[in-house]
Amino acid sequence: MTGDLAIAARQLRFEQKSFWRNPAGAVFTFAFPLLFLVVFSTINSGQRLEGRGNISFVTFFVPGILAFGLISACYTNLAIRMTTHRDAGVLKRIRGTPVPTWAYLAGQVGSSVVVTLLLLLVTVGVGVVAFGVDFRTSTAPGLLATLALGAACFCALGLAVSGLCPNADAAPAIVNFSIFPLLFVSGIFFPLDDAPAWLTTVAGLFPMQRLADGLQYAFDPRTTGLGFNGGDLWTLLAWTVAGSLLALRLFRWDSAKT
Repeated sequence: MTGDLAIAARQLRFEQKSFWRNPAGAVFTFAFPLLFLVVFSTINSGQRLEGRGNISFVTFFVPGILAFGLISACYTNLAIRMTTHRDAGVLKRIRGTPVPTWAYLAGQVGSSVVVTLLLLLVTVGVGVVAFGVDFRTSTAPGLLATLALGAACFCALGLAVSGLCPNADAAPAIVNFSIFPLLFVSGIFFPLDDAPAWLTTVAGLFPMQRLADGLQYAFDPRTTGLGFNGGDLWTLLAWTVAGSLLALRLFRWDSAKT
């Protein structure tokens, strides 16, 4: 078991090297959320949300962008990467080596989590330095717990949806179609306080809104305690379990036979 853990750690290190040796992909992963943060925060500079305790727009938006970055790293990028590797025969060859399959997948998931942590530091850093967001250390435990559960949830869903992609060419379209409509109704880019009740009810069933709500709860100045939002965390946990079961059922190591 110790040897397998060492293999998983080496796989993680390899995936990180591979990530950073693709400058275009690495820059885009970080630049896209930060571009949204700068543009929307600048446009809405000085705006306050009365329905949320008169907090500034950027205080609402920073955790939303953090949720978007996590979903991009742990769901979108992971699903497309695994489909591409499967199409290129990499996954099939991995199964023919002494590397345990769980260690290989742990390296892939671990690399996505590392990127998420870096996104946390960069996003919060830009929010604090450039836009005066108040980062609350008292609610940091709730923030980190939500991030950890969110990463586990979307990595599991990313592995599952990769099995539904027939080939690498179709993967970007399928993965983005499965996520982008829900992003816009999940309170990530703008508050949904005035949205129809049925829409917020439906959105609340999915993990995107729960992740955004959990992170926004930790940033909300009105929040007391350690920042744990039980309802959001339990829903994310349920989706993590469901995503893991789907991944076990749907994930494929070989391309579909033609």
